[in-house]
Amino acid sequence: MNRRISLALVTIVIVAAFLAGAADTAVAQATSTGSGQAYPTRPVRLIVAYPPGGGGDTVARIIGQKLFEAWGQQIVVDNRPGGGANIGAELAAHAAPDGYTLFMPALVHTVNATLYPKLGYDIRRDFAYVILLSSVPNILAVHPSVPARTTGEFIKYAKTKPGQLNYASTGSGGPQHLGMELFKRLAGLDMTHIPYKGGAPALTDLLSGQVQVALSNMIPTLPHTRSGRLRALAVTSAKRSQAAPELPTIAESGLPGFEAASWFGFAAPARTPRPIIAKINAEVNRILELPEIRSRLGGEGAELVGGTPEAFTAYVHSEVDKWAKVVKVAKLSVD
Repeated sequence: MNRRISLALVTIVIVAAFLAGAADTAVAQATSTGSGQAYPTRPVRLIVAYPPGGGGDTVARIIGQKLFEAWGQQIVVDNRPGGGANIGAELAAHAAPDGYTLFMPALVHTVNATLYPKLGYDIRRDFAYVILLSSVPNILAVHPSVPARTTGEFIKYAKTKPGQLNYASTGSGGPQHLGMELFKRLAGLDMTHIPYKGGAPALTDLLSGQVQVALSNMIPTLPHTRSGRLRALAVTSAKRSQAAPELPTIAESGLPGFEAASWFGFAAPARTPRPIIAKINAEVNRILELPEIRSRLGGEGAELVGGTPEAFTAYVHSEVDKWAKVVKVAKLSVD
């Protein structure tokens, strides 16, 4: 009887070792760049928690096209707006960790970690962070019907109309919302917040005059300020943007210390195999160095970043901590 038990145990150990070896071989083949089967072998879904046309969507499609050219597999941008950008995040967090679902986290998701008391995902735990793509300033932009050409003039005008001016944002708790709330407090203004399900619909209503002002993402906004359909007053970054050096910062326009920029990155569901994360990271780092990408995105106001998965992970965690303090001080919450 003891001999049978021993043989059975040996058999179990052999089978377990075989299965472990097979799993390692499968991962190696899935990420091989040599003669083995190379990842990806089918289209990759990229979930963007915003509607088409906004800054994050633009970055996703530009980088996605370059990944398609490199891999020969489509990067299918799946726009899932709504819920303060939480609908897309939750969908991505619970997707299969096989490398065929990617997600575009942004500043708003680190804010939501403390802004929302209950979420269907954990921004720290449920994602494997791949790479920080870009940091993008917002523009303090007004509809041409607003008689102001500088930040100072706008502040004076807004003070004559307490509670009468509406400002747009990409949603409650997003960077544009928190940025404008900071602007209001520093300038002593009373304006009404109108949240939208992303940057594109917010920009549409700003263009039509349904709202009078916004801190709007630079990438989709800059063409409209250059055409005269909107008037740009300042940028929200700590220093002037190379894409629009003529625009002063809000800080140098009378509100020292003001800074509120957006950022975008790539992530995958937690437990996505490390070799796949490494391959995506290496390819995107290469893409970010391409002159045409630096010219195109840089010309629209994006500061391209890149770097390692470890650096991006640490950055996301630091952003969660930073914005937790802002949300607490501002006493903001969303049920």
